[in-house]
Amino acid sequence: MTTTALTAEPLTITIGATVPAVDLASDLTPEVVAGIRATLLDRKVLVFPRQRLTPDSHRAFAAALGELTPAHPIVPGLDDEHPEIYVLDSGDGGKAPVWHTDVTFTRTPPLGSVLRAVDLPPAGGDTCWTDLEAAYLALSPQLRRLADELEAVHDGRKDFEEYLNVRLSGEGNLWEGERVRSLDPVTHPVVRVHPETGRRALFVNPGFTTHIKDVTETESRALLDIFFAVVGRPEHSVRHRWSPGDVVVWDNRSTAHYAVDDYGDQRRVMHRITIRGDRPVGPSH
Repeated sequence: MTTTALTAEPLTITIGATVPAVDLASDLTPEVVAGIRATLLDRKVLVFPRQRLTPDSHRAFAAALGELTPAHPIVPGLDDEHPEIYVLDSGDGGKAPVWHTDVTFTRTPPLGSVLRAVDLPPAGGDTCWTDLEAAYLALSPQLRRLADELEAVHDGRKDFEEYLNVRLSGEGNLWEGERVRSLDPVTHPVVRVHPETGRRALFVNPGFTTHIKDVTETESRALLDIFFAVVGRPEHSVRHRWSPGDVVVWDNRSTAHYAVDDYGDQRRVMHRITIRGDRPVGPSH
């Protein structure tokens, strides 16, 4: 397949680009889709400004990039017709002011996410993304070698266990073919090798990573402090100020993001669709 070169305007040296000339509501050719995928691997975060998507066309675009997951392992989708759309409504707890990578508390976190602005506050509500490959390279060579050998535990119970047990009576969504009835912590490599590029990224995040395996509690806290200190550095991050209709696509395998909570009690509603991923693999496998 021929890949169509996209007009992509870089936002920083390592991460982010604006793609101004693609209408995501149109019937995208396979060549354009391949161009989007290739640009995403390079830039990690792509901004498509002022699109006019509906829930149907949002889903159609996301499905062109890969197989879709349910909206979330726990939280139901938008409605019966759109079970893939996760509604992030600030009036219903849909805020995430912490660096995190989506759904790393499952065995197979999503490949990527497609986020659409639906209802924006008059000011504030930006989203930041950070380059976890750059975070890995910010460590000293000695620490990178150590990180390559470590595994960490990811746990979603703090954020979602009460919702699962109280609001859903213990019956979550189907995720990877299994009904989610508990949120058992999972283990992932501290350093993830990207399955398409082969590049290494620091695959821990303050939102869901609770401790390093097979070290003491003191050592785990110290190591996570070091790793978290290089996640979210301004020099390898990008911040997007949303406009109505904006769509942002990011590679969930090499980034973390942060939804800035600076808009008080104003309403902010976003729709997110995630693309099915695979099990993270570290350098030692």
